[in-house]
Amino acid sequence: MYPSVIEKLIRCFSRFPTVGPKTATRFVFFCLSSPQEEIDSLINNLQELKKSVKSCEICFRSVLKNEKLCSVCENKKRNHETICVVEKEADLVSIEKTGEYKGIYFILGGSVSPLRKDDFKKIRGEDLRKRVEDPSSFGLPEIKEVIIATNQTTEGDATAIYISRILEKYKVKVTRIGRGLPTGGEIEYADEETVSSALKNRR
Repeated sequence: MYPSVIEKLIRCFSRFPTVGPKTATRFVFFCLSSPQEEIDSLINNLQELKKSVKSCEICFRSVLKNEKLCSVCENKKRNHETICVVEKEADLVSIEKTGEYKGIYFILGGSVSPLRKDDFKKIRGEDLRKRVEDPSSFGLPEIKEVIIATNQTTEGDATAIYISRILEKYKVKVTRIGRGLPTGGEIEYADEETVSSALKNRR
């Protein structure tokens, strides 16, 4: 239907989270109608993103390449004995906005489907296990609680069960955020009061 170069770019944009073919097509034609300097700026910023940003050595939050830890993990006033496990960085930001949580985080990098076993290899379950098993190698004290803050969705539930199972042999309290988030709701889009309530009512 469209020239091959447009079709190729539509497929690229369609790989973005929550972006379907129709939205991807709008992105392509927006780029096509934009001034060249705006496109050049977009390209330069994307290249700079890959060159300048890496992951925090403890939680996998985005930091500049000359930094080892993010502002949360390097904060000595935070409770480093408690880890809040989230699916993505946007969830971390939503929880931080509440001011309710004073521990550190761990970003899984996604969730798993109960019907797709390959998904388990795509998230950082093994990295989380290592932090609980040998926290001193990451500069952490003994981990006393892991709060599972996955979304209240089928995938989030499957992920929570998976995390609970890989941690069950360790002497660590494992809880999950509860009441406050509706079934099917995502932390990223919940208001601060709802997220705060979910944290307080973890079980």
